[in-house]
Amino acid sequence: MDFYRAHVLVCGGTGCTSSGSATIEDMFNEALKAKGLEKEVKIVRTGCFGLCEAGPICIVYPEGSFYSRVEQKDVERIVEEHLLKGRIVQDLLYVDKLANVTDIQTSINDVTFYKKQKRVALKNCGIINPEVIDEYIAFDGYQALGKALTQMTPGDVINEMKKSGLRGRGGGGFPTGLKWEFASKSEGDIKYVACNADEGDPGAFMDRSVLEGDPHAIIEAMAIAAYAIGAEKGYVYIRAEYPIAVKRLGIAIAQANEMGLLGKNIFGTDFNFEMEIRLGAGAFVCGEETALIASIEGERGMPRPKPPFPAQKGIFGKPTIINNVETYAVVPQIILNGASWFTSFGTEKSPGTKVFALGGKINNTGLVEIPMGTPLREVIFDIGGGIPNGRKFKAVQTGGPSGGCLTEAHLDTPIEFDTLTALGSMMGSGGMIVVDDTNCMVDFARFFLDFTVDESCGKCVPCREGTKRMLEILEKITSGQGTLEDLDRLEELAHSIKDSSLCGLGQTAPNPVLSTLKYFRDEYIAHVVDKKCPAGMCQDLLSIVITDDCIGCTACKKVCPVGAISGEVKQNHVIDQAKCIKCGACIPKCPKKAIVKQ
Repeated sequence: MDFYRAHVLVCGGTGCTSSGSATIEDMFNEALKAKGLEKEVKIVRTGCFGLCEAGPICIVYPEGSFYSRVEQKDVERIVEEHLLKGRIVQDLLYVDKLANVTDIQTSINDVTFYKKQKRVALKNCGIINPEVIDEYIAFDGYQALGKALTQMTPGDVINEMKKSGLRGRGGGGFPTGLKWEFASKSEGDIKYVACNADEGDPGAFMDRSVLEGDPHAIIEAMAIAAYAIGAEKGYVYIRAEYPIAVKRLGIAIAQANEMGLLGKNIFGTDFNFEMEIRLGAGAFVCGEETALIASIEGERGMPRPKPPFPAQKGIFGKPTIINNVETYAVVPQIILNGASWFTSFGTEKSPGTKVFALGGKINNTGLVEIPMGTPLREVIFDIGGGIPNGRKFKAVQTGGPSGGCLTEAHLDTPIEFDTLTALGSMMGSGGMIVVDDTNCMVDFARFFLDFTVDESCGKCVPCREGTKRMLEILEKITSGQGTLEDLDRLEELAHSIKDSSLCGLGQTAPNPVLSTLKYFRDEYIAHVVDKKCPAGMCQDLLSIVITDDCIGCTACKKVCPVGAISGEVKQNHVIDQAKCIKCGACIPKCPKKAIVKQ
C-alpha cells in the first residue's frame, strides 16, 4: 500500500470541469513527476465541493489549504512552494468575505460557507474519488447494506425508515418508509426499485452533484430498498445531458459487481440484486414518476392517472418504488446510525437535512446542505453571502418551476415542507434562486411559465392549453398591452389548471404566477395601469433618455446601432424614441452616467 505525505484534491464536478479542472489535474501530475514528488503527493479527483462560485477548487491536505479559482499558471507555484518547500501560497487561497476578519482563511475548515452546513447527503462529495470503490468503503461504504442483509429483516429496514421520518427529497415530500411499506405489501412475483435522476429544474444541480461525487451511496441505498420490498432489479433513470454522472455511475456499478456487492448472493446471503442505467432525453415531464416509468419501458414519457400508484403497478406493471437521488443518498446513513440519529436534527415534521442549489443574485453560488428548519435568511445571507454589488434582496424562488416566490417578509421562515407549501411555494427538488431589486417579478413568472409550456407533454387539456393561455396573458402584460381584467383572468385560469391537470407538472405550473400575484401585485398593476416596469426589465415599457448631465462627448452616438441619438459635440444629445430599439448599448458608454432607463 502506498502512503503519501500530502493529498491534492481537485474538484471534478461539472462546474469546475467546465472551467478546466481536468487540465489542472493533469498539470499537477506532470509537475509532481518533474519534481520527483509523484510517490510523495497524491492527486485525487473528487466530486463537487459545493462552493461553485470559487472554482476551480483545489484542497491540499493535511493542511486543508483551500485554493480557489486556480488557473493553469498557478499549478507550478503550488507544487514548487507548497508541496516541495512547505510554504502555503497565500495569494491563491480563498478569501472568506463572511468571516469578518482581515486574515485569509488558510483551511477549508475555517470557511464560513461550510461551517453553517450539515453535510449528510453530501458527506463524501469533495472528499473521495468517486471512481475508486475502496475510498467509498474506507468511509463506511456498504456497511449499511451488510447490516441490513445480515442483522435486519426486510420489515426491520422498513420500520427504521418509517421511524426516521425521511420524506422524499424530489418534491412531493411523501414519507419514504411508507412508500416502501406499500410496495412490500403489494403482491407481485417481480418487483423493481428505481432512482429518479431526471433533474431538470432550471438552476438545480443537487442530484447530478451527488451522482458525480458519491455514486456508490446510491447503489448501496437502492440495494437496501430492494431488500426491503423484495426486488431484484433496479433502474437509475438519468438524463443523457449529465455525462460525468453517467460515466461515474457506470464505473461504480461495474466495481460493485466485481466485488460481489451487486449480483448474486450478496454478503453470502440469498439476496440477489442487479442495476441498470436508463438514459432520458431531457424531458422535464419524465421527472414525474409515471412518465418516468413509461420512458423506462420504452414508451413516450407521458404521465398516467393515479391510482394505481407505482407501489402497486409500476415498471412493466409490477410493484415499484421510485425515489430521487438525494433521498437515496441518506438511506445508508440512517440504517447504519439509526433513525434516532437522523431525527436529532431538522424538525419534527421534516427531519434531517436538505440540499439546495443556491443560484441567481447571490455571492456564494453553489450547493448548500442545511438542517431542516433553518431560516431562509441564514441560507441566503450567512451561507450564501448575500446579494452582490450592494443590491437589495427582493425575493427567493424555491422549488423551481413548480415553486413560488417568497419575499423579504418571509426571510425568517423555517425551511420545511409544510411551511413553504402554506406560503404558496414548495420545497421541490431543491432549487433556490435569489433575485434582487433589478428583477421584474412579472417577467420572472413569465420565464418559468415559458419553461413549463415547453415541457408540457400535451396529454391533458388544462396543462397543454391552459398554460399557453397564461403565458399569452403574461406576454401581453410585459409588452404593455395588459388590462386589469387580464389579472383576474390570469388568476382564475391558474386555479383551474392547478385543480384539473393530470400530473404534478400542470398542477404546480401556476405557482410562480400565483405567488408573484400575491406578493408583488403592485408590479402587475404598474405594468397594466401605469404601463411601466418598476424594475426596468421589460423593454416594451422602457424609455432610454439622456439627462442634462450630458457633456456631448458623442460616445453614445457612436455605438447606437440604429442612429437614434443626435446632437453635436459638447451639446446635449437626444434619443429619438421612435427609432430607439432599447438595446441599452449606449448606457455603459456614457462617462457621466447621463443615460438612464425610465
